[in-house]
Amino acid sequence: MTRKILTGLNSAAYEHPFDRKALASLQNMPGVSLLLKKINEYGIERLLRLQSLGSEIRISSRNFPQLHQAFVETCQILDVAPLPELYLFRGTGHIETYIVGVEKPVVGINLDAMEWLGADELLYVFGQEIDRIKSQQMVYHQMAVVMPTLKNLLNSTTLGVGGLVASGMERALYNWRMMARFTADRAAMLACQDIDVATTTLMKLAGLPDEYLTTAVIEDFLAQAREFASNNFDSADQLIKILSHTEPGLSWVVMRAGELLKWVDSGEYENVIQQKNLETPEEAQEKEGTTEEEKEGWNFLTSW
Repeated sequence: MTRKILTGLNSAAYEHPFDRKALASLQNMPGVSLLLKKINEYGIERLLRLQSLGSEIRISSRNFPQLHQAFVETCQILDVAPLPELYLFRGTGHIETYIVGVEKPVVGINLDAMEWLGADELLYVFGQEIDRIKSQQMVYHQMAVVMPTLKNLLNSTTLGVGGLVASGMERALYNWRMMARFTADRAAMLACQDIDVATTTLMKLAGLPDEYLTTAVIEDFLAQAREFASNNFDSADQLIKILSHTEPGLSWVVMRAGELLKWVDSGEYENVIQQKNLETPEEAQEKEGTTEEEKEGWNFLTSW
């Protein structure tokens, strides 16, 4: 399959509105700049890089050519340069990837992903991680990654940062991370450029290996995703929303598939591929309109 190289691609062209609003809410919370400062002071980024270098296998075109080629192609399609370093880490029983590093990003992929995913599906999972660079959100993504460790460190300080975390910043951060997955899925779709590939990859992220991906299973999954996407969440219980966004073990692939299908069906995906009729974030906000809630500051508890 010949895929289109999206030269000059701007992440604003495919950014999910939930992502945009959640990030704006997070950035406006008191204490965020102090947290970012502490991450820098503790040298956490350097530590994360050393963990990859000291514990995992660095991927090259020589040792794992298929894996490396899929990674290179993903970066070319999404117009991201220079090429980040890529590492392979041990199996965890499910597909897992990560990206860390603001100045010099490092991408990791586990053995399960390498064994379960085909060449086209690798583009999808790599696209999800490369979007963090493309969207220029690595600093917040990395903050979410290290939050459990960082919180323990900060709780022992006298700066009151631990209290800020407990007062809601942590929930807002994890909520943004969840919303950012919608944007990452769109970038992944742009990388693989095949909705069937996107669908099977999401199902594998849910834990289904190839032998279970029959036509009936895939069709039922798509029907479930469309059904989920048609729901109105405005009246959902607030506690359920908090728990759903702060549970790191949940992949929410059905919800994410539903949002991705809505984007493709709307024609916006094709516009990005053809690079025409692209909206700026300002134009998108005007189309959506501004509610009283947004004027006061977007509330992650009522984001759906």
